[in-house]
Amino acid sequence: MTANLLDFDLEGLAVFCEGLGEKRFRAQQLFRWIHQMGVSNPEDMTDLAKSLRAKLAGTARVTPLAVNAQHVSKDGTIKWLFDVGNGDAIETVFIPEDERGTLCISSQAGCAVGCRFCSTGHQGFSRNLTTGEIIAQLWFAEHFLRKHLNRQDRVVSNVVMMGMGEPLQNYAALVPALRVMLDDHGYGLSRRRVTVSTSGVVPMIDRLGQDCPVALAVSLHAPNDVLRDDLVPLNKKYPIAELMAACNRYLAHAPRDFITFEYCMLDGVNDQPEHAKQLVELVAQYSTGGVWGKFNLIPFNPFPASGLTRSSAHRVADFAKILSDAGIVTTVRKTRGDDIDAACGQLAGDVKDRTRVGQRMAVRQTARTVMIKPVTVFAKQPQEH
Repeated sequence: MTANLLDFDLEGLAVFCEGLGEKRFRAQQLFRWIHQMGVSNPEDMTDLAKSLRAKLAGTARVTPLAVNAQHVSKDGTIKWLFDVGNGDAIETVFIPEDERGTLCISSQAGCAVGCRFCSTGHQGFSRNLTTGEIIAQLWFAEHFLRKHLNRQDRVVSNVVMMGMGEPLQNYAALVPALRVMLDDHGYGLSRRRVTVSTSGVVPMIDRLGQDCPVALAVSLHAPNDVLRDDLVPLNKKYPIAELMAACNRYLAHAPRDFITFEYCMLDGVNDQPEHAKQLVELVAQYSTGGVWGKFNLIPFNPFPASGLTRSSAHRVADFAKILSDAGIVTTVRKTRGDDIDAACGQLAGDVKDRTRVGQRMAVRQTARTVMIKPVTVFAKQPQEH
C-alpha cells in the first residue's frame, strides 16, 4: 500500500524517508516540491536523486481530492465541493480581499455538534478527515489559484478552520495539518494567520495550546448556559465557565493577546440588549489585566430547517454599540458568498449521516415549538423601526 505524502508533516516525512534508507534532508526537498511548488509526480522533482524518485514511484503518492463542483460568487468568493469517497463530499471556500486571501477549510465530513444555526450540523456527521484530506484542500486551492490568477507568489495568506466539522474533535489529524501550514518548507503561514474555530472542546483547547498554538476563535453565541445549551449542545458537557477558563489558559500560549468570540445574531433569540450586557459582564468576570476578548458578530444565514431568522441590521448595530461602549473590540462580519451558499453556517456538502443528527434535531425543534407555543399565542412582538 502506497503512502499519501500529504498525510505527513515535515517530521513525519523525514521518518518516512529514513524508512526508505534516505537522509532526513531529503524530506525538506520533497516537502518543498509538494507544498511550495505543487508538484505531485516524483519524476518531475528534478533535484531528487534518481534512486529516491524510483523508490517513491513504488511507495508513495500525492493524492489530491476530486473536485465535484466549483461555484464562483458575484463577490469573487469561490466554493469547491470535494469528493472524499464513500458518498461523502466536503466544501472549501476561498474569500479574496484586497490585502489577503482567506481559505476556509473543513475538518470533518459533516459535524456531530449539532448547533441550531449551522447548516452543517443539521446534516449530521459521517467521519473525520485525514491529515491528507485537510491539507489537500489547501494544496489544491493554492496551486489552482496561482494558475487561475496568473500569479507566482502565494495566494492563500490566511487559513481558518471554520469549514465543515469541529476541528478539535479531529485533533490527531488537525495538528499535523497545522504544522504543514506553518512550516517554512511548506506554506510558511504565520501562527497569527491560521485560526482554529471551536464550539468549545475544553480539553483539546488546552492540548492545542501546548502542541501547536495558533489563533483561536470560539463559537460562543450566547451569554449564559441556559441559552447556550439550546444553541450549542456541547455546552452541556463544557459549560461557559469551563470554556472561558480554558480561553484564559490558552492566552499564555496564543500568538495573539486576545481570543475571538464568534456570535451569530439570531432574531429574538440572543440579540437583545440584556444579552449584550450579560456578555459585557462575562468578559469582565474573566478578564485579567484588560479586555482579552474580541467579538465578531455574524449575521445569520437562514436555511429552512433551522426555524431561525436573521437579526435586523439596526438590532445588530445596537448590540455592537453596547459591547463597544464597554471597551470590547467588536466587529460585524461582512457576509461573503451567500449567493452560492458559501457564507458562514451555510456549508453543507453531502455526507452520509451515521449519527442521525437530523432526526434528533427535528425532535428538538418539535419540542421547542410545543414549549414556546403558549408564549407566541399571547405575546405581541415589538416592531422595529
